[in-house]
Amino acid sequence: MRGRREAWTQLASCIEQHSARPGAPGVRALADTLLARYGNAVVAILAYGSCFRNQTDEGLVDLCVLVDSYRSLPGTLWQRWLYRTLPPTVFSMGIECDGRAIRTKYTVISCTDFERGTSTRCFNSHLWGRYAQPTGALYVRDEDGAQRVFKALAQAIVTFIGRVLPVLPSTFDARELWQQALRLSYGTELRPERADAVVRLVDDSLDYYEQITRIGIGCVQFDVRLVEEGRPSRYHAIIPRSTRSITGLAWRIRKVQGKILNILRLLKGVFTFQGGASYILWKIERHSGMRSEVPPRLQRHPWLATALILGKLYWRKAYR
Repeated sequence: MRGRREAWTQLASCIEQHSARPGAPGVRALADTLLARYGNAVVAILAYGSCFRNQTDEGLVDLCVLVDSYRSLPGTLWQRWLYRTLPPTVFSMGIECDGRAIRTKYTVISCTDFERGTSTRCFNSHLWGRYAQPTGALYVRDEDGAQRVFKALAQAIVTFIGRVLPVLPSTFDARELWQQALRLSYGTELRPERADAVVRLVDDSLDYYEQITRIGIGCVQFDVRLVEEGRPSRYHAIIPRSTRSITGLAWRIRKVQGKILNILRLLKGVFTFQGGASYILWKIERHSGMRSEVPPRLQRHPWLATALILGKLYWRKAYR
């Protein structure tokens, strides 16, 4: 028990050190703008995705704003109900930094929902699958907020490892673990990443994945032992066959559930996102290369237009 507590502490500390990377100037400027927009309600601002991994502000920057409650978000009572019912909520923002246009697609979620979504209490992989990957803290309000944030990020890693181990061979290394983990989690999205993209994502951050695997293994509930030290280190897990069967079924259910939730979040964006219908079509075009326009007669009914176009693009295999 003591060893597991020490592993948790070490994992949170490892994440905090990794997240302390300075960030590109445009990313810092975006965080400052969001902090000014949401004020004292902000618990933390996190950066993730390709811009954080590559320490650049070119492209669409992925940020996450953790807030005390959804009362701080703009909108009607109906919109705030959607924020609470189907978090997180996506927004868009652009600023000028050093004479350049910098844009972000950022999500807003309460700190409580973030903690729940990265824990084993959450079946769907949307949050623990995303924030087990390299993530940085651009702003944390206070020491209590820092403890909550880094504990939640550590929990995301442990949840992810614990839900992938039973579908791996008994002996594996960190690279194999995280490649399979990302394949499974991306498989719950509307448009999964290609296999070569998953390999590249893991290889580009392999030192990070090696480190968190070495520590995180000590936090899971399974009997996992280091059998070969090096780069990569190899591990052996003793997991009952029944657990492996149940876990495999759970991932098949997540694949269906995740796609349904993705569609619902896209439709929610029609009501909560400025230019929501255009954003949804842009997002699908970005991942699939297929473009579709909103018919003029339906432009005054964005929810209906989006639903019809989503169906049309599905049959054209724009997403799966």
